[in-house]
This record gives sequence, C-alpha cells and structure tokens, in this order.
Amino acid sequence: MKRRLVAVLAVIGMLSTMLVGCSSGESTNESAEVKTEESGSEASAETEDDKYIAMIALGFSHQYWQAVKQGAEEAADELGYRITFEGPEQETMVDKQVDMLKTAVQNNPDAICMAAIDTESVAGILQEEKAKGVPVIGFDSGVGEAESDVKCSTDSMAAGALAAEHAGELLGGKGKVAIIGHSQTVIDAVERVAGFEEKLKEEYPDIEIVDIQYGEGDQMKSAEIAKSMVTATPDLDLIYTSNEGSCVGAYNGLKEAGKIGEVMLVGFDSSAAMKEAVRNGEIVGAITQDPIGMGRAAVESAVKLINGETVESFIDTGCYWYDASNIDDEKIAPLLYD
Repeated sequence: MKRRLVAVLAVIGMLSTMLVGCSSGESTNESAEVKTEESGSEASAETEDDKYIAMIALGFSHQYWQAVKQGAEEAADELGYRITFEGPEQETMVDKQVDMLKTAVQNNPDAICMAAIDTESVAGILQEEKAKGVPVIGFDSGVGEAESDVKCSTDSMAAGALAAEHAGELLGGKGKVAIIGHSQTVIDAVERVAGFEEKLKEEYPDIEIVDIQYGEGDQMKSAEIAKSMVTATPDLDLIYTSNEGSCVGAYNGLKEAGKIGEVMLVGFDSSAAMKEAVRNGEIVGAITQDPIGMGRAAVESAVKLINGETVESFIDTGCYWYDASNIDDEKIAPLLYD
C-alpha cells in the first residue's frame, strides 16, 4: 500500500513539473509576441510622426480636390512621408476649415500645406507654427504672403488672361461681356477675374465688360445671375465664369433662358457636365489647371523645406485652354477631371 502511494505521489510530482515547464514556456512566448507587436507599433507610429505633412484644402467633395490629393499621395509615397488631406464640404465654410487647421497642428506636423478660404482667419495659427520652424506651403488659393514659405499654384492672373485672349478672339475683338466670379475673398478667385479684366482692357478695348457678379460657386445662384444678366443686357455676347460651379450654373441659366448658342460661355476648371458641353460646343471653351501636378509640387516642396533645402517662393503648376478641338489631346485629357 505504501509502495503504491509513493508511486502515485511520484507520478503526480512528475506531471506537475511538466505542466509548470509547459506553462512557463507558453507564457514567455506570449510575452515576447506582445512585446514585439507593441514595439513594432511604437516604432511605426514614431516613424509616421517624424514624417507627417498636414494638408488642408478649400474643399473636399469636388473631383478637383481628389485629383490634388492623388498627386500629393503619390509624392508622399515616393518620398516616404505620411499625409492627411482634408477640407470642408463647402468652399465657404471658413470656421470649419479653421477647426481643421487647429486639429492638424495638435498632431505636430513637420509641414503644413494649405489652401485657405480666408487667409486672415488662419494667419495667427500659421504664424505660430512658422515660429516653431514648421514650413508652411500654400497650394491653389494659398495662404497669406507673411505666412507662406512657398506657393504651389496656377498663376491665376495668367489663367484669367488666357481666358480673355480666347474670349477676345472668339468675339473678333468687339462685343459685350459679363463675368460671374465665385469669390471676392479667395485670392486665386479674385485674380482669375482681375487677369481677365486687365487683358481685355489692354488688348481688346472694343470689348465692354458690362457686369460682374459673384455666385459663391453655387450652381443655383450662378444660374439666376446668368438669367438676370441676359435680361438686363439682351445683346450680351459672352459670359466668363471663374470656376466649375459658376460655369455649370451659368450654363443651366442660359439654357433656361433659351440663350445657349446665342450667348457664348467661357468656363474655368472641368467636370463631366462641362466636358460634355464643351464637346458639343455649348460651352465654347474653358481653362483647366493641373491639380495632380499641384498636389505633387506641394508635397515635394514641403519635404525640401523640411530637409533645409532652398525652394522658389512661387511654383507655377500651369494652366491650359481646352475646347472641342483639343479636349481629347494627350496633353489635355489627363488634366480634365469629373
């Protein structure tokens, strides 16, 4: 009996030793795996934090901004940086854009790229970031001159002038023109109108600008403005619009007024509706930018500044005229967005 008891106790002892050993081994492996994952996450987050660029646009919903985002992401991937890209639903939401900027700076970006709706509203925040050594890059509408280290954008004065050159040619150097702008505060919007006005006055003195109104890029407002313009000036020859929303709105207004084909329409930017109307001649032509190239240039400039390299204060990302004759050309088609 004693021998059996001793044998049983011995077996129990051996089993206990084996279980403890197995348990210790499993525990050690789990700890090692958790530690590896955690340190991997920390290392990854640390790397991302060290290479982070915040981008805040005028808007987000329009395909134009998605094209800018595409170019920015391509450049960031190539250069080993992480970006965030955001913008308000409407390009008039100043307070919302300011909140986006405040949130972005809390994440300690290495550079800030911004297209400000209202430069004054973000000036103080950007100046504080610049004082910390954070580069500030303006793209598209850009930011205030005092806040900007570099601006990557279409030369909006030149773009407006290019539209005026073609308008002047289409009118044969004489006629009556009206303008529907989309903003009186956004820098590039103001310059698109100013460039158009100046070019007509300098080179086409027999073309009269009879009216300038602003529809905030809203299609409904721009449609009503277009209808009021053709009513006020029955012999109006051409309307120039400064962005996609203004152009599509003016097109709808002219259509409702039965003036398509009678009053020429010159647009800016592109969309599916604009491209279709350009192809069939209902919009005589428009100016397009290079949003993908703009996004790339903004990120590339940011990285150069982060690395202490010198960058030109203004990088012109280009503008182009398109109409039914060249809309499908290999140099133009990639620049048109829906």
